[in-house]
Amino acid sequence: MSQAQSPARRGAGWLKLAGVAVLAFAFTFSLVPLYRIACEKVFGIRLEGGTGQARAGAAAEAGAAERQSRTVRVQFDGGVNSKLPWAFEPEQLTMDVVPGELNEALYFARNDGDRPIVGSAVPSVAPARASAHFTKTECFCFTAQTLQPGESRDMPVRFIVDRDLPEDVKTITLSYTFFKNEDLTARLGAAGSANAPHAAP
Repeated sequence: MSQAQSPARRGAGWLKLAGVAVLAFAFTFSLVPLYRIACEKVFGIRLEGGTGQARAGAAAEAGAAERQSRTVRVQFDGGVNSKLPWAFEPEQLTMDVVPGELNEALYFARNDGDRPIVGSAVPSVAPARASAHFTKTECFCFTAQTLQPGESRDMPVRFIVDRDLPEDVKTITLSYTFFKNEDLTARLGAAGSANAPHAAP
């Protein structure tokens, strides 16, 4: 009879041992948050961060908030070459933008001459080291612009200031100079002359 109970007792012993092991593991695992609570609440010692994942999440949130709060001032400037009888200027002199967001600015152009003229705009970005972080997604400078005599036009430029812009760059100046495109203007004039009605001999 005692031999029949021996395996049952041994099984119960293993079960108790496993239970003690589980309880010891759970107790050990709970020591970390208990230690943190004891340090912060009882002894007034603030421990840095939480788990690695919590610290990474907090850092990501802080970085996103910092990116959203950062603004860069963009100044707009415009002019024409002396050979081009156009009025050309930005419709807004400054704009505060958030890096990473798409923005749009408008320039105004008017042909004050007495014939159709084709103009080409040349952009510049200052300071020079900001130019690598200033991306134009749409711009009137991508193609030549034709204005009839007296015609005026709003010309949009869409741009993004990269999030990687150096922190010490607070202001960017976007400037355009319009030049008369001599070749295209001459072709336009020749085409107009060819299409003009001629008097009968």
